[in-house]
Amino acid sequence: MILALVMALALVACGNKNTDDDKQNDTPTVITNPDEVQDEMTSSDGKYEVAFVTDVGQLKDKSFNQGTYDGVKLYAANNNLSYKYYQPANGSEATDDDRFTAMKAAVDNGAKVVVCAGFMQTTALRMAASQFTDVSFVYIDGDVIRADANDNNSAVLTNVAGVAFKEEQCGYLAGYAAVKEGYTKLGFTGGGGGTNPACCRYGYGFVQGADAAAKELNEKVEMNYSWQYGATFSASPELQTMAAGWYQAGTEVIFACGGSMFASVVAAAGAEEGKVIGVDVDQSFESTAVITSAMKGLADSVQWALGKFYAGEFASIGGVQTSLGANENAVGLPTATWSLTKWSVDDYNAKLQEIKDGKIAIDNNYDNLASTENVTLNIVG
Repeated sequence: MILALVMALALVACGNKNTDDDKQNDTPTVITNPDEVQDEMTSSDGKYEVAFVTDVGQLKDKSFNQGTYDGVKLYAANNNLSYKYYQPANGSEATDDDRFTAMKAAVDNGAKVVVCAGFMQTTALRMAASQFTDVSFVYIDGDVIRADANDNNSAVLTNVAGVAFKEEQCGYLAGYAAVKEGYTKLGFTGGGGGTNPACCRYGYGFVQGADAAAKELNEKVEMNYSWQYGATFSASPELQTMAAGWYQAGTEVIFACGGSMFASVVAAAGAEEGKVIGVDVDQSFESTAVITSAMKGLADSVQWALGKFYAGEFASIGGVQTSLGANENAVGLPTATWSLTKWSVDDYNAKLQEIKDGKIAIDNNYDNLASTENVTLNIVG
């Protein structure tokens, strides 16, 4: 649904620019591969209309930052707009002031709309949106923002659109698929130190999916579950050592949920002949160890939000909390590239439809995380 709207907007935008009668019937070329669009461009006037402010970690993390920026690049390229990305200073140690400085730089450089990624942007976004009221902000993985952080009755900032996802749904599908494939020794390693709502929903959904499949198969599942070494979403020797230890002790598959953390888990899997479940985007192209990925429509959601802005409809999403899930085709598993052999695409589609129809209730309150009758959690750290 989102992608269809984005493509329609792109075609309209491109078509409106063609006033030559001899070219009215030409079909504009729409770029769908973000790798065909350069990460950096130089605008003719030195101004950049669409901006992206990264989360912690690298821009090219092959996960959250990259997936979000892909949406910025695709929309800008297909609509002849200038664009630029900004990384807050001090890397994984970035402060709220560092994030605000990046947002201010974007506005100073001519940004009309700024896409910000990651839940840690809230305080900086509150400052920026309050100061730059003529600029619109798209907050990916974020909630609506109120003017006063300490007053839940204060005004909502209507120039900020909060776009979140129902990660518990694709986490559920990943856990269900892993157990259906025959794996009963699972692992989950998450980013944000247990404070990132998106990662928490991914992990809790993963447990629920594994439990459902184990119940159907009359199996018992053991799962290592940890937030250690993931506070900055970065790869690290410590994380790789922990993952390697899990594999050596019998863990068969680890759900690597945290941006560049994926690199450490994949390295451990390669050394120990283990398997990995990717996150946010289809990560199967990164390693043969990846059996599937719990994906959410980062690029599509960004294009949808930017389409709203350029259609003059930002008011419909600004100051409003949007939560995208299965019914919006915004979460799922990549059936074309997964390496699953015991759980079919038809079975997957049927399960996904059950989620869409509300026949499967997936809890998103991760405070309820606990071992179940069929899944024993070993919470590490």
